[in-house]
Amino acid sequence: MMKIKKVSLIGLGAIGAAYGSKLNEVESISLKVIASKDRIERYSKQGFDVNGKKYNFDFISPEEDIEPADLILVSVKYHHLKHTIEDMRKHVGPNTIILSLLNGISSEEILGNEYGMRKMLYAMCVAIDAVREGTNIKFSNIGKIVFGEKDNTYSENVLAVEELFDKAEIPYEIPENIMRSLWWKFMVNVGINQVSAVLRAPYGVFQKSNKALGLIKNSMEEVIEISKKIGINLEIKDIDEFINIMMELSPNGKTSMCQDIEGGRKTEVDMFAGTIYKLGLEHGVNTPVNKMLYDMIKVLEQMDEIKKYT
Repeated sequence: MMKIKKVSLIGLGAIGAAYGSKLNEVESISLKVIASKDRIERYSKQGFDVNGKKYNFDFISPEEDIEPADLILVSVKYHHLKHTIEDMRKHVGPNTIILSLLNGISSEEILGNEYGMRKMLYAMCVAIDAVREGTNIKFSNIGKIVFGEKDNTYSENVLAVEELFDKAEIPYEIPENIMRSLWWKFMVNVGINQVSAVLRAPYGVFQKSNKALGLIKNSMEEVIEISKKIGINLEIKDIDEFINIMMELSPNGKTSMCQDIEGGRKTEVDMFAGTIYKLGLEHGVNTPVNKMLYDMIKVLEQMDEIKKYT
């Protein structure tokens, strides 16, 4: 069986840094973090603090030559993916496995179209409540990485990643149906990420407010209706499963989209509500809640610019 010894990570947001810290602890693993030269200079000076422990990651710029990685973990925002494809190019070899931790349902195909679908494992993160402020990352629940082959076989690549995650003590799950799992996570993000961004609310608001929880459910129900049209067949009980998980998260934890709005950054709304609206038109499903969320988040993204003229 293939052994993973060289890992490259691109994207040091809350999730990337959290799982990167676990991989960095494994002596038998060589972990390289791909970053631009200016980021490397800044990160090297500041260092990363993950749950109170300092980490000095081994950074490498996209221009530097390097032997191909056995595994590349991609943990960037969706709108950075096109640039990321070029930045990771020198790390991809004939036998490299690529694992995308991006939200949504399309990053694997985008990466696979460039580097070959046989390199891709489908993946998502569940129940991690990591929050990043500068180079400080905190989490009370590291969640788990759900991954597998599109055809749900236990391939050599799946077994190699499983062995790596065991070494790094990264919780994981290999589901019976990875595509249904991806759509479940997509439904979750369409709900909690977008509504929390509009309300600028941590998980505690949704744990205590039925009205806030109702907004999440309404947006997720539109995803369920579309999933039935394409054969994924999500159900209402899938919403209940997420709510049970959310109730155990830190009340002070925040979604990535909420953090983006608060930080004045571009969000992934095009990947969430934008995708649902387009699929709704394609399959004859009305999606008024997601259309509303899309419009509201687009306005929030422009608020700093709008304020200049008011």
